[in-house]
Amino acid sequence: MAKVLVKMFHLQNQQVLQILEKSLRKCLPESLKVYGTVFHMNQRNPFNLKALVDRWPDFNTVLICPQEQEMTDDSDHYTNTYQIYSKDPKNCQEILDTAGVINWKQHLQIQSSQTTLDEVIQNVVTNKLVKVKQTNAILYMMPTSARRLLPSLAQVKNLPLKSGRPKAINEEMFKLSTLDVTHAALVNQFWHFGGNQRSQRFIERCIQAFPTFCLLGPEGTPVTWSLMDQTGEIRMGATVPQYRGQGLVSYNLYAFIQTLDKLGFPVYNHTDRGNKIIQKMSQNLHHIPLPCDWNQWHCVPL
Repeated sequence: MAKVLVKMFHLQNQQVLQILEKSLRKCLPESLKVYGTVFHMNQRNPFNLKALVDRWPDFNTVLICPQEQEMTDDSDHYTNTYQIYSKDPKNCQEILDTAGVINWKQHLQIQSSQTTLDEVIQNVVTNKLVKVKQTNAILYMMPTSARRLLPSLAQVKNLPLKSGRPKAINEEMFKLSTLDVTHAALVNQFWHFGGNQRSQRFIERCIQAFPTFCLLGPEGTPVTWSLMDQTGEIRMGATVPQYRGQGLVSYNLYAFIQTLDKLGFPVYNHTDRGNKIIQKMSQNLHHIPLPCDWNQWHCVPL
């Protein structure tokens, strides 16, 4: 029996994208990865992304991806990245299987705050001759964003009135600053998902497009840093080995979050389940572990 082609609609009007953002806000936290992306599309859309829905305005599935002219390198899964939110897994599977919106012949990534989509993606790739590796991590939202966006969440209701603060650092030795594009190689060296030329190009683009924060050490170079990606998530944070264990990452992250809060951004990040040090830091700073997860599926054609 022939598969029926599912049609997706491209939301191009700014007013319509703002309606989409409001609709996704009602679906938080499960929609967070897509909500954060659409939020920044409505700011300046520096990554030139597009939003596709199965129907409008009562959508089942939203898929965000770059414009076709952006995805010219079939091996660049950092650029070839899709964010998905779906209220209907069956509908989502039909879209991924037949709509032609994903080029399964490319190396690509799919990101979502919905672990339930793992079964959907696994079902689809079996017919596409694609190898997939899922990464599942803890998803956190920062206190101010959580109070604003998820006030009914139990963890938010129990938040202390006073925000968690990092311990003091030697402010004569370490100076708050921002990253320059020339720092991309350093960030790339310590990024768990990086370490190659394509990831460095992606990092350079993030530094140029979004806010960054770092602490400069005595040598005048970054010793710890945090970046944002096209979904608005704080990512790629690290501290160089010789300065670890001094609370620099929490100090830098706290300053970064304060700045993003003032801009009204939805502030969130993820942490590897094995990284107990960062989980402890998140607890101390009153970051809210969400009832859904951070998920990324790295897909490679066979």
